[in-house]
Amino acid sequence: MREDWVECTLGSLLKLKNGYAFKSSKYQKDGIPVIRIGDIQDWNVDIENAKRIDDNIEYDSHIVNKGDILIAMSGATTGKFGIYNSDKKAYQNQRVGNLIPHSEELTSNNYIYYLLYSLKRDIEQQAYGGAQPNISATKIEALKTKLFPLPIQQAIVKKIEELFSSLDSGIADLKKAQDQLKIYRQAVLKKAFEGKLTKEWREKQTELPTAEELLKEIKKERQKHYEQQLAKWKEAVISWENNDKEGKKPGKPGKIKEFELNEIEELPIIPNTWAWEKLGNVCLKIMDGTHFSPKNIEKGDFKYITAKNIKEGRIDLRNISYVTQEDHEAIFGRCDVKKGDVLYIKDGATTGRAAVNTLEEEFSLLSSVGVFRTIKSFINPKFLESFLNAQVTRNRMLSNIAGVAITRLTLVKLNNSMFSLCSVEEQHQIVQEIESRLSVCDAVEQNIQDSLEKAQALRQSILKKAFEGTLLSDKEIAKCKAHPDYEPASVLLERIKAEKNK
Repeated sequence: MREDWVECTLGSLLKLKNGYAFKSSKYQKDGIPVIRIGDIQDWNVDIENAKRIDDNIEYDSHIVNKGDILIAMSGATTGKFGIYNSDKKAYQNQRVGNLIPHSEELTSNNYIYYLLYSLKRDIEQQAYGGAQPNISATKIEALKTKLFPLPIQQAIVKKIEELFSSLDSGIADLKKAQDQLKIYRQAVLKKAFEGKLTKEWREKQTELPTAEELLKEIKKERQKHYEQQLAKWKEAVISWENNDKEGKKPGKPGKIKEFELNEIEELPIIPNTWAWEKLGNVCLKIMDGTHFSPKNIEKGDFKYITAKNIKEGRIDLRNISYVTQEDHEAIFGRCDVKKGDVLYIKDGATTGRAAVNTLEEEFSLLSSVGVFRTIKSFINPKFLESFLNAQVTRNRMLSNIAGVAITRLTLVKLNNSMFSLCSVEEQHQIVQEIESRLSVCDAVEQNIQDSLEKAQALRQSILKKAFEGTLLSDKEIAKCKAHPDYEPASVLLERIKAEKNK
């Protein structure tokens, strides 16, 4: 460290002011915005959806001014910062911290902001030490840092902003490419389920069964499956009776339901060898997971899969939790997910994502995820997965939502949702056509994602170098030293202390 720089605590440079405990009963549509944790985004504070309250002199000691740096002090986003850039008057809610420099003339807000971002990981480590993430003013003010002379502070801010501007431009280009790939992906899926990807292939075939013929075979198989289930049930009842009727009587399998076709004029035009049919008429079973919330445990024998684990075309086992054997047996008795079933998010913000289950093991499932079980010799699970992931299908499904506050598709809605049925041979061909096009798309998307992660790491690297004192060159530092306002950081720190004590 250079001789004219000094080590100090954040509390030597700023104070963290806590917010006011506003009563939610006083919130209203109009009035002064109250900045809560949810209004703090990365890099800025957004008051568009903020709660509001009447202007009151009682709250004036908690006014947020333009340029103030706010931090989330509890909850899942603990440690997130934002600058308030609006000219509008706003109030600071509890658990929102306002990081106020002791002297804005001697340490600029932008310098403090970037300094805080360089310490973001340290702040998060402090916050996530307990069961409930939170950070205190004492812990933040106790963090160690370096203080530079004022001209060097200004030069650091200028260089960070130049580098970030270039970085942001590159990130914007990457995100634009990401969006274009999403459009391409959906264009492929749309053409696939209109029969356009396999038009030439289909014209070369001479003995393809029609959808109507396939549907007859599916109907026979569904009846056969029902009779097998009925026979198993009868055996289970006899065993239960021979065991002095101990425990609950085995439940009788439900009769096969036929879902009547309604008017289908608004559906896309499909080849004449295809047919629109309701999913309930082509699946062996459509079900969902448990409707009660079992206790989650960190380790166990049975995974507990929820909507967060379902991505388009795959199951993500990161951030997985587990349930006890007792809970699993109760859940699995209702929803016995098998390999090859298609999992489908039916509740919440990500409704419409589908993935074929590739897991060999048993697991428990939450009710936010539905399950489509097909007769695999007639319905290719990957075909159904891609069909459900197509945006045109998703839009059609979401037009049937049953919730207002929460997006929710009921099992009745899923059974009555329309499906474009074609021969199993053409299903296999469509899956191949989709995969041949989207495998390249997947590789490019992964490269973009890797580049975005590297860009974020580079941002942190820039900040790290800035506040270690290695971002500026010797020439740039020499130029700062020639500035008429240059003074050693030790002198600057004493001046800041004097301002703090006023």
